[in-house]
Amino acid sequence: MSEPNFAGNIIVNLASLPDFLRTPILKKRMTEFFSKSEDDKAEIIVNALNAGPTIPFPNFSKLFKTWLEVLAEINVENREDMFSNYFRHILKSPEKIILFNLDAIFEIFSQVDREKQQILISSIKNVFDRLDDESKRKLNLLTPDSAKMLFGF
Repeated sequence: MSEPNFAGNIIVNLASLPDFLRTPILKKRMTEFFSKSEDDKAEIIVNALNAGPTIPFPNFSKLFKTWLEVLAEINVENREDMFSNYFRHILKSPEKIILFNLDAIFEIFSQVDREKQQILISSIKNVFDRLDDESKRKLNLLTPDSAKMLFGF
């Protein structure tokens, strides 16, 4: 018997909240994230990468869109720290990201307000550009063609 998926349960519950509750809770959790140690940040990201594919997609998509919208509103240093941490863990364990429906995730991204998309794209490009060539190559292999065009990879 597998262990209960507490992270997945929390994410599903958060996703089921109405926007007016989900957004402030996510903002608070994101602020807390940036005050954590690098080890704690790593644990949070690994848990999110593990939990994501186990969550019914309709719930995941609402939460992911809210996460993107909140992420676009924080300062650029924190936003790039978040993307950098995710890239690092995806590069360590690419099999985790393969379990996600990446085409659908990038479709959710396209539903975010255009101005916020541009803010996110700029930060993603900045983080990507700072990677070494081998890391860029690996991320390119994992990235759907539609996203490569969007992010200019």
